[in-house]
Amino acid sequence: MTLVSLTTDFGVVDGYVGTMKGVMAGIAPGVTFVDITHDIKPQDVPSTAYVLWTALPYFPEDAVHLVVVDPGVGTARRAIASSTAWGVLVGPDNGVFSYVWDNAPPRLTVALENPDYQRQGVVSGTFHGRDVFSPAAAHIAAGVPLREFGPEVTQPVRLPSPGMSLEEGRIRGTVLYIDHFGNAITSIGRLIWEGSLL
Repeated sequence: MTLVSLTTDFGVVDGYVGTMKGVMAGIAPGVTFVDITHDIKPQDVPSTAYVLWTALPYFPEDAVHLVVVDPGVGTARRAIASSTAWGVLVGPDNGVFSYVWDNAPPRLTVALENPDYQRQGVVSGTFHGRDVFSPAAAHIAAGVPLREFGPEVTQPVRLPSPGMSLEEGRIRGTVLYIDHFGNAITSIGRLIWEGSLL
């Protein structure tokens, strides 16, 4: 049995995270859960991409990473799973995996369309974390091949890669993340990872 990490903007007071863990435990008993964070600012996709980029290299290569920061829930946005050298990513196709893919390119990405691997019964229009993403993550952790979940996705949504530039004597970059200490992490001179600049 493998490890499933969770990253969400749910917080820890409403029971959403515990519900998702309960769904996964029912499908893959004995799975180990690791909470990366549930304190992403609501619907903050770029911050999520940054947090995943900094955390996932330190996990086992066979880990499953469940991410639910999903401003497009209830719309036509796809649900996906993507195999990479940093583990299998499960979540919305909204760019949250962009910075991981910049460093650990997707090997195979599929749409989560097979109802056999969703929660049985009615799938909620607003809680895909429980009904779509958690069942998929648990089935993947239990060994179901990605191709069983749905068709291949060849052009998933990606955020622009952050960088820095020199313009008229000024260095221009992007604030990627502000941690709970108030530190602002920027793209200026920080994004060297194994010899490549994001």
